[in-house]
Amino acid sequence: MEAESAPAGESLREATQRRLLRFSELRGKSMAAGEFWDIVAITAADEKQELAYKQQLSEKLKKKELPLGVQYHVFVDPAGAKIGGYSQRLPSASALGKIFTALPFGSPIYQMLELKLAMYIDFPSHMNPGILITCADDIELYSIGESEFIRFDKPGFTALAHPSSLTVGTTHGVFVLEPCNHLEYRDLEYRSCHRFLHKPSVEEMYEFDAVCRPRNFFQQEFAGSDIPSLKLEPEYVYTDSLFYMDHKTAKKLLAFYEKIGTLHCEIDAYGDFLQALGPGATVEYTKNTSNVTKEESELVDMRQRIFHLLKGTPLNVVVLNNSKFYHIGTTEEYLFHFTADSSLKSELGLQSIAFSLFPSIPECSTNKPCIIQSILDSTCSVTPGSVVEYSRLGPDVSVEENCIISGAYVKTTAVLPAYSFVCSLSLKMNGHLKYSTMACGVQDNLKKNVKTLSDVKLLQFFGVSFLSCLDIWNLKVTEELFSGNKTCLSLWNARIFPVCSSLSDSVTTSLKMLNAVQSKSAFSLNNYKLLSIEEMLFYKDIEDMITYREQIFLEITLNRKQSDLETSY
Repeated sequence: MEAESAPAGESLREATQRRLLRFSELRGKSMAAGEFWDIVAITAADEKQELAYKQQLSEKLKKKELPLGVQYHVFVDPAGAKIGGYSQRLPSASALGKIFTALPFGSPIYQMLELKLAMYIDFPSHMNPGILITCADDIELYSIGESEFIRFDKPGFTALAHPSSLTVGTTHGVFVLEPCNHLEYRDLEYRSCHRFLHKPSVEEMYEFDAVCRPRNFFQQEFAGSDIPSLKLEPEYVYTDSLFYMDHKTAKKLLAFYEKIGTLHCEIDAYGDFLQALGPGATVEYTKNTSNVTKEESELVDMRQRIFHLLKGTPLNVVVLNNSKFYHIGTTEEYLFHFTADSSLKSELGLQSIAFSLFPSIPECSTNKPCIIQSILDSTCSVTPGSVVEYSRLGPDVSVEENCIISGAYVKTTAVLPAYSFVCSLSLKMNGHLKYSTMACGVQDNLKKNVKTLSDVKLLQFFGVSFLSCLDIWNLKVTEELFSGNKTCLSLWNARIFPVCSSLSDSVTTSLKMLNAVQSKSAFSLNNYKLLSIEEMLFYKDIEDMITYREQIFLEITLNRKQSDLETSY
């Protein structure tokens, strides 16, 4: 440990800002071989998503928002089980993808893709040939000594590890590390992993010796730690984030895939690869299907084959004691981290008003709204705790607390009730441009499903029984009410969202159905063409959505130039 070190939060902030600055210097510049990644690959769930990703990448490269001379690829999932998802827990990212989630800082606005590339900026030059695998909805921040680098130069797998509470460990992967031969803590430690536990219970963490306690040297200085995650934790575990596999291991997995052909079950790159690694790995986990979203008959057999393929492969762990892991894959996490989390705001430099036209927010308030690339009338009000992105809000529009508003256009006086989720999509139907707006509660579980129509009463919409909502909207419970799989009925595939000819009409109509539920007053949807979220994503018109965002961008840019001219006089 360094003798003199900045406070934990400050050192994280400085390290993060240093990486962001380095990345900003590379945007729009051609990269020499070995200076940056050779290939950046993004996985897509289907061909529609693939097209959306390619169009957005093309726009970014055209605007010089990414380093040039790099191969940016989008790979669509082959037929069979999917590895890419549809962001059902944060549906504002469903149409254009989690990796293109807007973040409240930067000019132009950073999205998750740029942030990922910025945070991993030091990796390629200290990495042997291989593949780095990361998720699109998490943020890893870390600080190490200025002369130190994270090296990915060992055979097999190498994973990053972050100190976390036992509670956090139950929803992540947890490393059982081999004993350590040094007493003092360091910001960066290279360790070997005995075995990997996937979303273990607290009891299992104790049973397999995953729980760590402060080492002797550290107990005296525990409260003044430069290790933020451990400050108040007498016991903790090391949890996973991204991992790397070397070229030889990647080739082995590719040969295995080519041999078996089409996969008919969902294989988890974390749970099914990492649990097979380390000298303590056993085959028992292959039969545990409690964390599987969809259980297929071949799953156990395929897991066992992967276990035997990878058994004996080392799992190296890079322990980052001064690090933080943030997940923003759900509506609640998204709202908290963008509006209320002072730590992430400080570390990343998040702004309350990011590249937007909106009257200033009083500096004294700690919990603030978050406005991202949007144009709001001066008479608008947005209550603290809400996020507005890529939207236009007209005169006297009021957004109450804990709302997510995305891609919307509200022309006239309106109140968006607290905990509303409102997200508009452009659609291409029979060659015609249409619009539909998903409107529900931020806490609604869109993934929860029932198997029969008689169980639809178990679903909840905006805190109300879904059956009651259907009565309010004058809709009948029939098979035609749901799209797709008729034995998997959910809010995701319920045909309840009106199709309209204009974006503003679409938002107004969907708000009426939301307000009707809240006030328990009838609002008939019988005369509208109705779509499910599932169908909206099928019909989505990516080009029009990107055009709408671009129009907002250009208007803000022009307004800023005019303001600068006026100031110079």
